[in-house]
Amino acid sequence: MLNRNIIFTLLFFILTGVNVNANSSDDEDFRAARSTRITSEQIERLIKHPSIKVREALAQNRRVKGNALFKLASDSSEQVRIAVATNLSTDLRTFKKLAYDQNQAVKSVVARFEYVPEEVLSILARDNSAEIRIEVARNLNTLKATLQLLLKDSDPDVKATAAQALQRLASE
Repeated sequence: MLNRNIIFTLLFFILTGVNVNANSSDDEDFRAARSTRITSEQIERLIKHPSIKVREALAQNRRVKGNALFKLASDSSEQVRIAVATNLSTDLRTFKKLAYDQNQAVKSVVARFEYVPEEVLSILARDNSAEIRIEVARNLNTLKATLQLLLKDSDPDVKATAAQALQRLASE
């Protein structure tokens, strides 16, 4: 019976074209992408990795900084760009790039992120999407000047959220 299972498994891999060794290579790359001892050579190689999970792990790694995160902020995967947005090593230049992302989900994560620079919140306060502007108003780190700008917004929900945030600031 065991031999029959092995034969069926091998036939499956042969017929589906699955490369048995690809998984172990991806696993190694995934571990490298998450490593605190990742090298600049590994980073450059993994930025172009075909696996979204590997690139996402790389984007989450706090040892990855500067130009590497900036490159990952242009990744085709929304998941990778969101991982960049929540990486504590992400710099202002990269946050600004993400603030202009075409994807609503990416901008929403940036607007809600606790450590996003105020300059980026100010950019997002002028976003076309009312949902993004509401997220900016809800962010506890949004400055009074930005909230006052949102208080003049054409969308009533944005205005109301900004008013609540300003009341919270006044009571603190």
